[in-house]
Amino acid sequence: MTYESDHLRDRVAGELSRARERTAILTEAVDDGDLIRQHSPLMSPLVWDLAHVGNQEELWLVRDVGGREPVRRDIDELYDAFKHPRRDRPTLPLLGPDEARRYVATVRDKVFDVLDHARLDGSPLVEQGFAFGMIVQHEQQHDETMLSTHQLRSGAPVLAAPPPPLVKQAVTGEAFIPGGPFTMGTSTEPWALDNERPAHVVDVPSFFIDRAAVTNGQYAAFIDEGGYEDPRWWSPEGWQHRVSAGLTAPLHWQRDGVNGWAATAFGRTSRISADEPVVHVCYHEASAYAAWAGKRLPTEAEWEKAARFDPATARSRRYPWGDDDPTDDLANLGQRHLRPAAAGAYPAGASPTGVHQLIGDVWEWTSTDFHGYPGFAAFPYREYSEVFFGDEYKVLRGGSFGTDRSACRGTFRNWDYPVRRQIFSGFRLARDA
Repeated sequence: MTYESDHLRDRVAGELSRARERTAILTEAVDDGDLIRQHSPLMSPLVWDLAHVGNQEELWLVRDVGGREPVRRDIDELYDAFKHPRRDRPTLPLLGPDEARRYVATVRDKVFDVLDHARLDGSPLVEQGFAFGMIVQHEQQHDETMLSTHQLRSGAPVLAAPPPPLVKQAVTGEAFIPGGPFTMGTSTEPWALDNERPAHVVDVPSFFIDRAAVTNGQYAAFIDEGGYEDPRWWSPEGWQHRVSAGLTAPLHWQRDGVNGWAATAFGRTSRISADEPVVHVCYHEASAYAAWAGKRLPTEAEWEKAARFDPATARSRRYPWGDDDPTDDLANLGQRHLRPAAAGAYPAGASPTGVHQLIGDVWEWTSTDFHGYPGFAAFPYREYSEVFFGDEYKVLRGGSFGTDRSACRGTFRNWDYPVRRQIFSGFRLARDA
């Protein structure tokens, strides 16, 4: 083995272990009753997520990459996300908590043995450890999903984390993004997923984008000025959803006195922090606020240009701050804090044009439907991205405080139904130049 392959194996092993440590925190924080309970019809029982993580790891790394005998072929259909909607999963004969823990531990032992012996070059599936990186990202994505389940769970708080850093200088106003071509997507990021590929040039006209995401204080003004009662600000589909769903404020908000607002986060209720990004709003709410404010949501291409393009070099960087991986002083990621940080909390992570916190804190809705890029090729399976392409889903960008750094890049794309708001979603505004 070469030094490079040894270094890659060490990195993969570290990322696998780090993801599993987070999974353990999320599943061991509650008792077995909470593990098997469905806390919302929008979410799976936590014990389903736990065994599903192990099953995907077995399918791709033990059986496919490693060529080993199955550990539990009999449970494949139970943990196939496409065969059983989330609302139905509690009725399935799922592995119990102890059995699920034993299963994922057995699979992980076999995966480490596969990692010790597998070649990490040659076929596209294993080149630069891609299959292992895909599984790392899959587990971290389910960890964020489980964190969302914790947010929907009732009962005494079980998760805790220190508050995000304080702001030394508030961030307001807009940044100007010059028009012209830039490279969107990637063809070189080793663990990038198929919908991020290939790199391609997009010509984006000049625009302005807010330097910070819309805050709780700004959003409260929209509510207090009748934004939820005035159909002028809503699309026809958005207004229909607002009425039918009875939306009057972001999810988890409630009135605190006559003019104030409080929000519940992971079992704790407190007054909203006016300068933190609003979270748990759906696309329709974000779009209505934008219309009320006289602006609009950015397109996906605008968002990525603001996050990656350096006007001084005309180059697309991996992240707003450059090409280095995220660190604790650059972005609010990885469940280190259990809420978004106030605008201006990560000045070192700003883009060259002065846009802050494009990575972490809250997923940001864009106005773009989810489609493949020109030249898209499904890899390694259609069900990761291609089956979701169409106008049913809107793209979100940038990650949240619950997104791990392994599953968040300047090119990373998330998507969801425009009515969803159990996710850690917020938004920022843009306008034409």
